[in-house]
Amino acid sequence: MNHLYKLAFTALTMFAAPVIAQESGVSFYHKAWSVACDNTLTCRIGGHSVQENVGGVLLTRAPGEHTATAGEIILPEDRENEAPVKKLTLWLNGQPAGEATQKANRWWLSEAQTLALIDAVKGSGTVGFKSDRESFQLSGEGAYAALLKVDDVQGRIGTPGAWVKKGDRPESGVAKAVAMPVIQAVKVSPAQPSVLTKKEAEALRPQLLAVLTSEQQCDYLTSVGEKDVNGNIISGDITATPLDDTHTLLSTQCWGAAYNQGYGYWVTDSQLKAKPVAVTTDAQTWHDGVITNVFMGSSAGSCASKEEWIWDGAAFRQSLATINDGCWFPRTLGNREIPGLLSEIKREGIK
Repeated sequence: MNHLYKLAFTALTMFAAPVIAQESGVSFYHKAWSVACDNTLTCRIGGHSVQENVGGVLLTRAPGEHTATAGEIILPEDRENEAPVKKLTLWLNGQPAGEATQKANRWWLSEAQTLALIDAVKGSGTVGFKSDRESFQLSGEGAYAALLKVDDVQGRIGTPGAWVKKGDRPESGVAKAVAMPVIQAVKVSPAQPSVLTKKEAEALRPQLLAVLTSEQQCDYLTSVGEKDVNGNIISGDITATPLDDTHTLLSTQCWGAAYNQGYGYWVTDSQLKAKPVAVTTDAQTWHDGVITNVFMGSSAGSCASKEEWIWDGAAFRQSLATINDGCWFPRTLGNREIPGLLSEIKREGIK
């Protein structure tokens, strides 16, 4: 699993030191604010309330000149027997600044309200929200650094449209949207998987371990016969699944935890002779050419990250990496996707 997601996105509320990803965009965490810019350079920034788990805001801005900023108010999921919020007002520096608009059970600010909120929270101003049910104040701790990070990623520093550090540099010089990578999915063999013999597995384990990167781990490959965290004996079984006439997918369980487990996947040739190529050691499922990892950051599933890799006939290419809003905003519905990596998948010829 990309460590941007395993080490950062599954613990976003900890607000660790900045972490920068490469192919999967940019993430940044500072105090009460979090940033995730995906590989197209669309950035999302989340800010928390001063009070714990009461609310927050989610700001979204696409790259390019003169792009608008969308502002959503994040409220906790309605508690049982509690009436839903019917009215929500933005307060800036102790004064009412207009009501938010409800659309599809979500609360939105106008662009003018959103920009006024940014101006207040990046400095010494105060931002609050009052509803017919409760009120909360937005924390300004970390806001300036998070807003500046987005301006930096999108090339806006020194332009009139920057959130911070405005200037007169032309808007035409800001970063433009990056096209999503295109992946041509390929139909895989319908052949059934088989479990390798103990002799075959013993011969392959050192090879599988040898090709892992520093971000991948497969402890179970060196713990065959020992007990896992649940007291079960680690079998070390390796499964081989034909991808086509010349490629084979190898898989084995690599680790287990309280409510997560990770399986490793490698590609080798049909004779099991070629040097294996590691795909991931953190996935759970393989189906119709797609390897999937869903990592639960909380036992209730409110915080979850997802990754996918797609077979293109020569290799597995990572096509998706996202978290849900529960990683940034505890007690929310968890149905907002916050992407780090997006791809366009073509499936011509696949039924």
